Amino acid sequence: MENNGSPQRRRQRVFEHKSPARNKVSNNKKANTKSLNPNLFIKKAEMQEEKKYKSSQLIQDLPVNQRIISNLLKKGYKTPTEIQDKTIEALLSGRNLMGLAQTGTGKTGAFLIPIINNLLDQRPMFQVLIVSPTRELAMQIDSEFKSIANGLNLSSTCLIGGTSVQRDVNNLRRPSHLIIGTPGRIADMVRQRALNLPKFNILVLDEFDRLLDMGFSIEIQKLVDGMNNRKQTILFSATEEKGQKQLIANLLDNPFEVRVRAENVSADTIDQDVVRVKDGQNKMDVLVSMVRDKSFEKVLVFAETKRWVTRICRDLRSAGIKADEIHGNKSQNYRINALDSFKNKKIQVLVATDVAARGLDISNVSHVINYQQPKNMDSYIHRIGRTGRAGESGKAFTFIN
Repeated sequence: MENNGSPQRRRQRVFEHKSPARNKVSNNKKANTKSLNPNLFIKKAEMQEEKKYKSSQLIQDLPVNQRIISNLLKKGYKTPTEIQDKTIEALLSGRNLMGLAQTGTGKTGAFLIPIINNLLDQRPMFQVLIVSPTRELAMQIDSEFKSIANGLNLSSTCLIGGTSVQRDVNNLRRPSHLIIGTPGRIADMVRQRALNLPKFNILVLDEFDRLLDMGFSIEIQKLVDGMNNRKQTILFSATEEKGQKQLIANLLDNPFEVRVRAENVSADTIDQDVVRVKDGQNKMDVLVSMVRDKSFEKVLVFAETKRWVTRICRDLRSAGIKADEIHGNKSQNYRINALDSFKNKKIQVLVATDVAARGLDISNVSHVINYQQPKNMDSYIHRIGRTGRAGESGKAFTFIN
C-alpha cells in the first residue's frame, strides 16, 4: 500500500468551517427561495439495451480469494458492475481512489470486495474506518460486509446514533477489522477514548458529498486529522460538487479516479414528469388519488422537513393508505421497522426526508414522488434514484404549485 505523503501533509486542514457565510445565508430568507426550473423534472425514460454495461469478465474472474468469489456467487452475482470492474484492481493494490457512480451500481461492493481480500488472515486491529452519512446506509454496508465476508473470520462493528452508547463502548473493547458508522457516533467513541484513530490505516468516505452537505465537515476533519497513519483513502459518491474539488485534492494524494456516469444526470430508465397543482386545488387529494392507482405499488414520497413528513403520513393514513415515515426524530428501531415494512410491501407508501435518498438499497420502488420541490438537482437525482435501479424502469413525479 502506498503512503499518503508526509505527516505534515496529512495534518493539513482539508475542510474549512465558514460559519460567517453560513449565518449570512441562514439569515437571508431570499437565498433559499429560488426554485429550480420545473422543466428539469420532465424527462422520458430511454430504455435502450445497448447502453447497459457488459463486463468482459465474470465474478469468478476477479483477482480475489476464491472464498470471496464463492460468497459473491451465493449472493447471485454473475458479473461485476462497471464501477466494480474499473476500481477493484486499483484498490487491491492500495491506491487512493475517487469513484463516481450512479446510485444502485454496486459502489459498496466496489470498496468492500478488495478491502475484505486484503484483510484475509490478518488479526482484528481496527484496520478500516468506513464513514456513512446516515444510519440506514451504515447498517446496509455492515450487512453487505457480513455477507461477502461470511466464513472468512473477519469482524465488523457498526456505530450509529439512536443506539446504546455504553453498548458501543463495550463492543469496542474487542478489536474488529472494520468500524462502520456515522460521523456523530464515531466522534463520540473517539471522545470517550473507545476508538484510537491512529490505529486505522484505511479510510472510506461513502457518499462523500452528502457527508459535507449534512454539516459533518467538522467531524470529518477531526477524523482525517486523527488518522495520521492513514495509508489508503477511498471516496465514493453518486455526484461530484464542483466546490469540493479542492477539498478532495487535499485529502487524496495521487488518486486513481473513476467516473462511470455523466455528472448530475438522472437515470435513463426513469420516466420523469411534474404534477401541477392549480390554485385552490388540495395537494393531498391529488397525492391520494395518485397512490390509489394500482400501478403505484411501492411509493417513496419525499418532503423537505420532518414536520411535513409526519403531516403527509398522517393524512395518507386518514385516507386509508398504508403508510409510514422515517426522519431524524424517529428512533433507530422505528426507522428499521418502517423500512422493513416498506421492503416487504406491508405498507404501500414510505414518506421520508432526504435521509432516505442516499445509498439505501430498496428494490422494486415503482414510484418516487417529490411532494415538495427539492432545493437542488443533486437532491433531486438522489431521490429519484430510489426507482429505476439496476436497469429496471421507474417513474418519478414532482409536485409544482
